[in-house]
Amino acid sequence: MRIPRGRPPAPPGDDALQRGFLGVFAYSKRALGLVWTTDKPLSVTLMLLTIVAGALPAGVAYVGALIVDAVVHAADLHRSSGVTALYRVWMLVGLEALLVAGMSMAQRGISLSQSLLRAQLGQRVNVMILEKALTLNLTQFEDSEFYDKLTRARREASSRPLSLVMRTFGLLQNAISLISFGGLLVKFSPWAVVLLALSGLPAFLAETKFSGDAFRLFRWRAPESRMQAYLESVLAGRITRRK
Repeated sequence: MRIPRGRPPAPPGDDALQRGFLGVFAYSKRALGLVWTTDKPLSVTLMLLTIVAGALPAGVAYVGALIVDAVVHAADLHRSSGVTALYRVWMLVGLEALLVAGMSMAQRGISLSQSLLRAQLGQRVNVMILEKALTLNLTQFEDSEFYDKLTRARREASSRPLSLVMRTFGLLQNAISLISFGGLLVKFSPWAVVLLALSGLPAFLAETKFSGDAFRLFRWRAPESRMQAYLESVLAGRITRRK
């Protein structure tokens, strides 16, 4: 392909980064649709637990601030009139204990839902792969590139789609936590909200960059991995025959 004169070519890395960044959301939509059609009630439960897990940390922080104010108020009241009023303090401590327990239960529920979805999704995707394989010709299986794709799909049927969905839900959970903490900090200082938003950008950009590089490295090593598995099976068969 000829490049017009007087116009420098665009760096390939920038285009790849933009395609990868936008492609994440397209693949997330397809993965969410696959998980949704696999088990709708479990998908709804996972989404609700993610929202709860994202909102509870800000609630714990807010109740903690109320506990500090209640303790200070009780101490001032005790110094001024000698009356000890700790009912509100104990009530808030009990409320915070309930919130912490709810946050722990939400995380356990997310782990349980993830395990159940992984088993169901792996079985469904493997069935889809087998049904698709029955419609293919023998010449297509002899194509090394096609065989690599089929092997990756079969090997990662129970992990990749659910991992993409869990990362999407994790992004939603972190966004809810960021917004809720921002709502609490905006009363203290608007600049604190700006610093909180900027502090998460480096980690997000670094993870986006290096996760794409890791995926491209895995795809580049796929033929070598296939050859390694073939040689291991051949060597294992020869050793078995000698025994």
